[in-house]
Amino acid sequence: MQTVTISSKFQVVIPKAIRQTLQLTPGQKVQAFLYEDRIELIPVRPVQQMRGFLKGIDTTIPREEDRV
Repeated sequence: MQTVTISSKFQVVIPKAIRQTLQLTPGQKVQAFLYEDRIELIPVRPVQQMRGFLKGIDTTIPREEDRV
């Protein structure tokens, strides 16, 4: 686990290992969510980059008769 410090301007630096793993780039946008007692940052990806990310997902789930 890595620790970051909040600056006087409420800025934080994302550690290098995390930036490299998530392939974050300068100027890239992230969404900030408050979840229970923590902050989660989710990288915003271009739609073109999301193409095919659900390939192979199992869609065979039991459904009610009126929902088929």
